[in-house]
Amino acid sequence: MTLSLKVGSFLPIMTNQNDGVSSSETRKKDHLDLAMKSCTNLMQIDHRFYYEPALGIHPRPDQKSSQKFLGHEFDFPFWVSSMTGGTEHAFVINERLAQLCAEFNLGMGLGSIRPLLESHSRLKDFNFRSTMGDRPFYANIGVAQIDELLQKKELARLEDTLETLQVNGLFIHLNPLQEWFQPSGDRYALSALEVIREYTALSKTKVIVKEVGQGMGPASLRALLKLDIQGIEFGAFGGTNFSLLEQKRKIENEVNPLTFVGHSAEEMIGFINKLETKKEFIISGGIQNAIDGYYLKQTLNSNSVIGLASAWLNPARESYESLRAFFMNLAQQYQMCEAFLKLKKEGE
Repeated sequence: MTLSLKVGSFLPIMTNQNDGVSSSETRKKDHLDLAMKSCTNLMQIDHRFYYEPALGIHPRPDQKSSQKFLGHEFDFPFWVSSMTGGTEHAFVINERLAQLCAEFNLGMGLGSIRPLLESHSRLKDFNFRSTMGDRPFYANIGVAQIDELLQKKELARLEDTLETLQVNGLFIHLNPLQEWFQPSGDRYALSALEVIREYTALSKTKVIVKEVGQGMGPASLRALLKLDIQGIEFGAFGGTNFSLLEQKRKIENEVNPLTFVGHSAEEMIGFINKLETKKEFIISGGIQNAIDGYYLKQTLNSNSVIGLASAWLNPARESYESLRAFFMNLAQQYQMCEAFLKLKKEGE
C-alpha cells in the first residue's frame, strides 16, 4: 500500500545543539502524553522500500542531489510542469516559480502560449527568461494548434514567438479527450503522431511531448520515442485531469466515463522499461510528495526528473518565501529517501 504523505508536512530539522534540562524534561513529557496518540497501523506501512537506518546519514543543509537533465545540471531532480498563463494572477505565480528555478537550478515549462499566437498583449505573463537565467525554460502548445499552423503554412508565427521568449524548446501537449469535452474544442484531423513528425521535420526547435492528465499507452509511447524529440513528460492519470476540468467548467452533473481512461505514472514506467530508448523523461501525474517521486524515479530505467504542477500553486500564491519553504521541505524529503530507503526489487 502506498503511503501518501503531504509535501507540506515538514521533516524535523536536525541540529547539533544540546537541549537544556528543562527542554529535555518537556520533550520527555510530550513523549509520554503523545505515545498512545502516535501508534501506527500495519496497514499504513509502505511496502515499496527497505528502510535502512544503519546505513545513511542526515543530509547537510547545503547538500544537493545533483544530476544532469536536458544537458543542464540540476541541484535537485524536480521540474516545474506547465500550468497556466495569460492572466495577471498567473504572472505572479510564474514569476515566483521562475525565481525558484533560478535559485535551485531547476527547469520549468510554461502554460499554453496559444494566446501569444494571436497577440503579444500578455507577453509579460510568459516572458521569464531574464528571471530564469540560463535554466531550461520551455514553451508549451497543443498539437491541434501545431496542425493548424502547418495547414495554413504559418509556422513562422510560432517560431517567432519562441524566439521572442528565448526558450530552450517546446512542449507539445496531446489532449484529444480535453478537446472533445471542451466547448468549441479543436478536433484532430490528423493523428498527433503525424503532426509532430511533420513539425520536427520542418523545425529545429527541441521538442518534448506530454499528456494532460490521462497518460499514454504503450503503442503511443513506442511510436513517439521513434521521433526526433528530446523526451516525454508523462502527464499521467492521478493528478490534475483536464478532461474533468473542462466538464466542471460546464457545471455538468454527470461525468463522462471517458474521463477515467488512462495510465498511471507507475504503469507508464512499466511500458517504457520494456523499450530501448535514450530519451529523457519528466515523471508527472499525481505525485504528491517526494517519497512517491523518489520511488518512481528509482523504478524508471531512463534518465528522469520529477514533475509537479498543482502542488506548487498554493505556496506560490502566498509568497516567494512560502514557495521556497515548500521546495526546501520537498528536497529534504527526497534526500532522506536517498539516505535511508532502498527500493525493493519485484518479488521481494
